[in-house]
Amino acid sequence: MRTVLLIISLNFFFLTANAQLNDPGNDWGLIQKTLNLYLDGQATGDSIKVGQSFHDSWQLKYFAEDKFNVVRKSDYMKGYKAPNARSANWSGRIISIDITNNVAAAKVEISTSRLLFIDYFNLMKINQDWFIVDKISTRTPHKTVEVAVAKTK
Repeated sequence: MRTVLLIISLNFFFLTANAQLNDPGNDWGLIQKTLNLYLDGQATGDSIKVGQSFHDSWQLKYFAEDKFNVVRKSDYMKGYKAPNARSANWSGRIISIDITNNVAAAKVEISTSRLLFIDYFNLMKINQDWFIVDKISTRTPHKTVEVAVAKTK
C-alpha cells in the first residue's frame, strides 16, 4: 500500500511540475524577466544583461537616412562601455506581450531626455528559457515646448 501511495504522490508531483513548465502564466513571467533584463542592461549600459537577453542569432533591424540597416549581435555589443548609473531622464516599460506556444512578440518603450524609442521584439522559448531573437526599432525626438520666462525687476 505504501508503494502505491508513493507512486501516486510522485506522479502528482511530476504532473504538477510539468504543468508549471507549460503554464502560459509562467511563460508570461519568464518573458517579462527577459525583457526586464534587457531594459535594465540598456538603462545602465550593462552589456552582460543585454547579451543574456539575446539569442546568439539576434539581429537589430531599423530604417535610417533612407536606408534599411541590419546589425548583428556581436557588432551591437561592441557599442557598450562600462556599466554606469541609471540616468534620471531614462525610463523603460513593457507595453505588450503576445504569446503563442513557444514564440512571442513584445513591444517596449524607452524614453531618454532627447528620444523616444519603440522596440518590437520577437522571442522564442528555447530549453525552457525565453530569448529575444530579433529586434526592430524606431525612434522619435521628444517634442519640446518653449515657455516664456517672466521678467524680473
